[in-house]
Amino acid sequence: MPTCTVNAQFWSHVGKGLPTYDCSLFGAGAATDSMSTGPSPNRVLLPLQFSAAAEAGPGSGTRLYALQGQTMGTSWSLRCALDDRVDLVSLQRSVQAALDEVVAQMSTWDAGSDLSRFNAAEAGSWLALPEGMFTVLNCAQDLAQQTAGAYDITAGALVNCWGFGPGEPRDELPSDVEIRSALQRVGWSRLLIDAERRIALQPGGLYLDLSSIAKGYGVDRVAACVERAGVHHYLVEVGGELRGQGCKPDGSPWWVEVESVPDTESDAGRWIVGLDGLSIATSGDYRRYFERDSRRYAHTLDPRNGRPVRAAPASVTVLHAQCMQADALATALTVLGLQDGMAFAERHGIAALFVVRRRQDVANTDEFASSAWLALLDS
Repeated sequence: MPTCTVNAQFWSHVGKGLPTYDCSLFGAGAATDSMSTGPSPNRVLLPLQFSAAAEAGPGSGTRLYALQGQTMGTSWSLRCALDDRVDLVSLQRSVQAALDEVVAQMSTWDAGSDLSRFNAAEAGSWLALPEGMFTVLNCAQDLAQQTAGAYDITAGALVNCWGFGPGEPRDELPSDVEIRSALQRVGWSRLLIDAERRIALQPGGLYLDLSSIAKGYGVDRVAACVERAGVHHYLVEVGGELRGQGCKPDGSPWWVEVESVPDTESDAGRWIVGLDGLSIATSGDYRRYFERDSRRYAHTLDPRNGRPVRAAPASVTVLHAQCMQADALATALTVLGLQDGMAFAERHGIAALFVVRRRQDVANTDEFASSAWLALLDS
């Protein structure tokens, strides 16, 4: 297993008898001083290779600081190991400004955003793309091609049709006619990007929705922001998506617990991840949904048929160096489903955990982990 030169006592065998440590709860922004014990042992994931920051340690005289704010209809938080030379007020402002820029570029809730202007543009219009939006669109289009359209940011008309967009939630299910009409506006191959000039073509009626990737990109932007400020030991979170680098002032890792599916039980123990050079993102059918006639309609839609994914995993969690990639991949694997999604993860070396509800007992779940996920398991 990997060990850290300076801080090996904190990184080695963390799930096997270390009495207490700080565990940042995934998606909750909270922490606990100790790990609960139960019949099932905790399962610990560690990076295959530690970063230079983790190897060197945070240095003497550093303390743990926490910053937080609001963005994208949710919250952000930053925990970092700093010395007194770092201006916390300036750092807070820089982080908030970076996230405000993401919103100004990619929000469908903001009529003045670059994304909203693209969605409202006339057919045949070529629109300039700011750097961040250009990066996100290219990443999304690459994944759309790899998944044959299972992941598709042009599905915004469908998102709105089902009441998951910026408009009012629906009181009833959309009709087949409404779904077919929305589907006519969907198609990732219709989105043309001129990489040299950094412009994109609005072919007419195309409505992009970046909610499955923008938060992850926001996490990466915050990470870049704090790195430029000379901060190399941090844990950043935006709406439940996280990225960690280095370690805490005492040399211990940035521990996070993989988000569990609410109101379910599992025979397995908790998954605990030491985030160093890693990001984590989860897509779950419990995050945003509505129920009709005893059936749950989750916000993750299959852009190929225009409907919420049937027999979808209850959750998919992905570990990746980039949070933008982890965020988008979690959605893509959910749409693909367990069988096709696992095959995709294996082909591309993606560290993914699928949690599936048992058909006859939805309160209980089974887990399926990819080879790349299991390769991180501390043994």
